[in-house]
Amino acid sequence: MSAVKNSERLTKAWYGVLVLLMALGGWAIIERIRVGLVATNLTSETTWGAWVAFYIFFVGLSVGTFLLSTMFYVFKIEHYEKIGRDALLVSIISMVVALCFILLDLGRMERFWHTFRYWNFTSMLAWEVRFYVIYIGLLIAELYLSMRQDLIRVAKGTGWQAALARFLTFGSTDLSEESKKRDHKWLKILGSIGIPIAIFGVLGGEGMLFAGVKARPFWNSGLLPVILVVSALVASIALLLVFYVIRTKLMGREVDKEMVKSLAGLLAFFLLIEAGMEFFEFFVGAYGLQDTELATIETIFQGPFSWLFWGIQIFLGVVVPLFIFFNPRLKESVNAITLAAILVVIGILGVRFNIVVPPLIVPVLQGLPWGYYYPSPVEWLSSLGIVAFGLFLYTVAIKALPIDTVEELREGK
Repeated sequence: MSAVKNSERLTKAWYGVLVLLMALGGWAIIERIRVGLVATNLTSETTWGAWVAFYIFFVGLSVGTFLLSTMFYVFKIEHYEKIGRDALLVSIISMVVALCFILLDLGRMERFWHTFRYWNFTSMLAWEVRFYVIYIGLLIAELYLSMRQDLIRVAKGTGWQAALARFLTFGSTDLSEESKKRDHKWLKILGSIGIPIAIFGVLGGEGMLFAGVKARPFWNSGLLPVILVVSALVASIALLLVFYVIRTKLMGREVDKEMVKSLAGLLAFFLLIEAGMEFFEFFVGAYGLQDTELATIETIFQGPFSWLFWGIQIFLGVVVPLFIFFNPRLKESVNAITLAAILVVIGILGVRFNIVVPPLIVPVLQGLPWGYYYPSPVEWLSSLGIVAFGLFLYTVAIKALPIDTVEELREGK
């Protein structure tokens, strides 16, 4: 009984923290709407900041978690079955959070619908928005199909979860093997369609929004879209690992240590690739001896936010996790692996800030003023509020929907 009471207290405290952060974020968003972008520290020189960094972070998180789900639903790697639905859920919520961030960054937020009404065929952003719509639709359809059999089972019970399940399944009671095979077939079809859309349309297109800006040499690189894809996989594996371990422990179930170690190995592999790509991005940029790019690299390495690169992105995001993953004793500890995964997520967030802000600080022409940027209180609070909103959606969803299979819940796996 004491364990149940402790779990209830933790749940109430968790909801309390999220509601408080959402309330603070709501105030900041109202302030942003009331006074406009004056509430931020954005300037004519530094036109993008925290909201855009968070936007590309969460879009990458969405694509990465979706690609992980395809390991089970498309390629039938059954070792990752336990995180298949979780990956799809995180993918959907990450896109919702990403769109909230980019909406705040728009100068005229109320005109967001103009991109649908007025379609400029030569605009990468216009195409990107349409890919978003198709991608989100695919994610919702996949999550529904992956849960449908268990939703029907839940619908046979009582309570609000059962009522919700009956509504979502339209009263269906078909649990036949044929129905199950049909759901799996469509999951594979939708997942196969979604892979190129996610890589080339959503995340690759996002990379093109930066790489196509010739006035910013640091962005104008064919490697940048690839780095965004690989770092998205790194952040996604890390976050799903953290969510799985924490959620499993809070539910009093046994953590699948072998799956966690497998995910840690996958995470270490992609983290090494991402770090290598970052090295070559800087090396090639410096080797070109172009003044603006050299100034951007110098700003990242030695500027006011160099601590973000050396302390967060490199030390906490790469060095410490790799030490844990390759240490003979620590790599056997689920808690140590979870800590390493948390640090990786923080490190990738640092990568996103270093992609967005430093190139905008350096002037595009000699004689123009240098920029400077640090998020304002409104930017910080609104960002915390939106992230808390995403966590709130996730918490409610795992309570309302059979993200774990009914068999896993019964067996306490």
